Amino acid sequence: MPDAQASREYYQALLDQNPDYMGVFYVGVRTTGVFCHSICPARKPKYENCEFFDSAQQALLAGFRPCKRCRPLSHPNQTPPLVQQLVAAVEANPEKRWRSEDVRALHADASTARRQFKRRFGMTFVEYARARRLGLAMKEIRSGGTVIDAQLTSGYESGSGFRDAFARIMGSAPARAGDQRVLKAAWFDTALGPMVAMGDDDALYLLEFVDRRGLEREVERLRLKAGAAVIPGRSASIDRIEAELGRYFAGELTAFETPLAALGTPFQQQVWAELCKIPHGETRSYAELAAAVGNPAAVRAVAQANGANQLAIVIPCHRVINASGALGGYGGGLTRKKWLLDHERGLIQKRLIE
Repeated sequence: MPDAQASREYYQALLDQNPDYMGVFYVGVRTTGVFCHSICPARKPKYENCEFFDSAQQALLAGFRPCKRCRPLSHPNQTPPLVQQLVAAVEANPEKRWRSEDVRALHADASTARRQFKRRFGMTFVEYARARRLGLAMKEIRSGGTVIDAQLTSGYESGSGFRDAFARIMGSAPARAGDQRVLKAAWFDTALGPMVAMGDDDALYLLEFVDRRGLEREVERLRLKAGAAVIPGRSASIDRIEAELGRYFAGELTAFETPLAALGTPFQQQVWAELCKIPHGETRSYAELAAAVGNPAAVRAVAQANGANQLAIVIPCHRVINASGALGGYGGGLTRKKWLLDHERGLIQKRLIE
């Protein structure tokens, strides 16, 4: 995924309809659910509504569909008619599980389709159709649907098939893990919506709300930092945090005991350690947190470290607010932040009354 600087560069290229960037990036527009290439003639979205991708497959997996105006996957001057025909067929029925015999039913040669798709998009036709279908599942989950609903809506009759497809988002397949460190990843539902957890039997590495902006980039950064392959599945740390979150949301738990592997710089580690010292039901300002780490002038750096936390709720970055009392920012959204703070304060008040 492009970093912030590249994203700004790509956004300017989009505004300029710069043909030099054709194929360099694709932009997903959150307000419309489509993705485009750099010379799309449609009205330009605001920067904050854009999500940039290095490949069309990434855009598909994130739940975006091809723009009908610029047709990023089927430009008539670049794409063979067979590929255009099959792309249109998928868009007419994106939930369909396509197989070679389905291609032949359209009077097309499956091996030719595979070869042409691979040459044009870097993936086979079946991989394209699977990515489009899995993108629908991601969109279902991010919009508040349950994991099982997403699985069924996207046409996956078995959980194992859905997990296998999910591995493609995470960037590695079980057969390729080899001797590399392996982290398991699983979705589960909570009182505030679906969350994704990643970890091994020893520690939890990531816990985020599925609809968090830039989640795919977070996963990629974690993979690189940990030097690990990520595959779908369950681990002891995931099972433990899911159970603890259930008790937390039920008002039965105020301190998490799941072992954590928070990967960050020494300064980030210091900030996260201070976050964990904020008592349940209380808040601190960014300035107070900066003073606690011994650098009162580092308010901005503390805020950035707070935002870089990849273990939502268990490392309680939601307990940091502005000095004015305003909520400030939160990766999971301000509505969730307010809910978490109200939930924790309410539990403390209840115990005082009792």
